[in-house]
Amino acid sequence: MKKRDSLISVIIGFLIGFFFFIVLKNVGVKLPYLWTLIIVFPPLSLLGMFVVSLLGRKFIIILQAGKFILVGALNTFIDLGILNILIWLSGLASGVWYSVFKAISFLIATTNSYFWNKHWTFEKGKNTFASEEFSKFLAVTAIGLFINVGIASLVVNVIGPQFEVSKAMWATIGAFTATFFAWIWNFLSSKFIVFKS
Repeated sequence: MKKRDSLISVIIGFLIGFFFFIVLKNVGVKLPYLWTLIIVFPPLSLLGMFVVSLLGRKFIIILQAGKFILVGALNTFIDLGILNILIWLSGLASGVWYSVFKAISFLIATTNSYFWNKHWTFEKGKNTFASEEFSKFLAVTAIGLFINVGIASLVVNVIGPQFEVSKAMWATIGAFTATFFAWIWNFLSSKFIVFKS
């Protein structure tokens, strides 16, 4: 495994733990030593990258998918973390403001995704700005935005909280559900449209 991949996976693991901590704190999960998430995720990310690097020696798509999953996990927790920060600051976890907050958190996470996937996952990091590539990315992102915000808003605003779950927890469940469907779209479109070889 490359040293760069090791370092990046540890950094991503730390950021995942940090944002996961924020999400759990906001939804009211009370576990002893919750802060240890920040310590646990870096070695787990490194271990995952090591395994993917071994499997990816023969098939580059396995290495790319592994990196994409790790970046996707970071993006998921950035998305959920920003969403939960906005919910915590405003006290609003449903309605139109939820959809606005979800769009903001999705766009921040997606911008993060573009840079990590361009420069690390698919290694297309040219120093020059590629307007055609970025235009494709924006088109793909727009579709991903509709998938993500649409499914999250459906779960939160139409279905509504189930099983006596708090509004903040249900908002996070809605966002996580949406992320799963958006991830499928994002990987396939990034691999075969935006960053194709």
